Amino acid sequence: MKKSLLLIMTLLLLNAKVQSQNLYFPPVDNTATWETTDPASLGWCPDRIDNLYTFLEGENTKGFIILKDGKIVLEHYFGTFTAQNFWYWASAGKTITSFLVGKAQEENLLSINNKTSTYLGVGWTNCTLAQENNITVRNQLTMTSGLDDGVTDNHCTLNTCLNYLADSGTRWAYHNAPYTLLEGVLENATGQTINNYTQSKLKTPTGMNGFWTTVDYDNVYYSNVRSMARYGLLIQGNGVWNGTALMSDTTYFNAMLNTSQDLNKSYGYLWWLNGKQNFMVPTSQIVFPGSYAPDAPADMFAGIGKNGQIVSIAPSTGLVMIRMGDAPNSSEVPFVLCNQIWQYINNLDCNLSVTENSADKISVYPNPSESVVHIDNLNNDNYEVKVTSILGKVLIQKSNSNHIDISSLSKGIYIITVDQGERTLTQKLIKN
Repeated sequence: MKKSLLLIMTLLLLNAKVQSQNLYFPPVDNTATWETTDPASLGWCPDRIDNLYTFLEGENTKGFIILKDGKIVLEHYFGTFTAQNFWYWASAGKTITSFLVGKAQEENLLSINNKTSTYLGVGWTNCTLAQENNITVRNQLTMTSGLDDGVTDNHCTLNTCLNYLADSGTRWAYHNAPYTLLEGVLENATGQTINNYTQSKLKTPTGMNGFWTTVDYDNVYYSNVRSMARYGLLIQGNGVWNGTALMSDTTYFNAMLNTSQDLNKSYGYLWWLNGKQNFMVPTSQIVFPGSYAPDAPADMFAGIGKNGQIVSIAPSTGLVMIRMGDAPNSSEVPFVLCNQIWQYINNLDCNLSVTENSADKISVYPNPSESVVHIDNLNNDNYEVKVTSILGKVLIQKSNSNHIDISSLSKGIYIITVDQGERTLTQKLIKN
């Protein structure tokens, strides 16, 4: 039995190495040239690339990259931001932590099935001993700690902020504090600081730059845009960088990028998964049907952070998309922006006519929202806006107003329709 398992693990690792060999990997030396691919060779239209850049600039983007099989197809910086500038990853950095936890487990330094108090000590929460002992490292990775995310500050990592709400594993909630405490788990398990462990396991072998720093309670990663692209390429290569496996534990790696629990099908180990039957969003217990980014490839998975820090990987297309910058809304996980970018990427194909263009949609933000939403991508000043139930009942109707107050609506899914005469556009809206 052990020999069979060993054979299976070896075959999986060899398969990952073969897949990674089809990718180009840039030199670890950051001063060396990173090879490029001509967008025209992919059938992309130059004028539509300009439309993409115009959209990104309007969304306060600072840096943007698309890789195709490891080579740079598009790279653009906005305003005074340059390729050398560092920017924060926000919650997209959670994916680095996920990788490092897997690496530490591979090195037999920890087990994700162990209770968290094995590494943080007893009393790291405000729970009873029995309640605390039920919380494992895996619960931290999957956002299923059962701790109350409705406290005044759910980023607070003090034990007085970490209160019991439900048994671990029975409730999914996007709770930052239990995630942040994975830093302590890693440091106590490895005997290294988070920066030193990241340096040896990720930065040195891939040529990434950057650093972790504490901002209030949060542990935030900063780097330049290309370093985020390097990380995305590593994950696209199944944890193998230019023939060298940086993670050999394919069981953990595959679990990291697949549904980790039955509560939120679109969540792995700190990664957002597209193409699933339902998804949940931060601060809400509503389970929404369908994918969070319906215009992106179904196999796409992403690290997505506040203000639109995105590392998005679509294996079926060979594309890695990176976006850093600010955003016009304060959504903790801006799904809408991720989906909009993929709409524009889809539209780059010269074979698609404008009428087939999935980017020809209104932009509604913030989405999800509790009160006022704003509507962009309106071509003229004369239009009618309707908010309807999913059964078609008109609930709100306004003329020539791109600010809609939905505070009177119950929690749920609605449809916004904009009638501009020559075109009618729709967008799904989620009310928190």
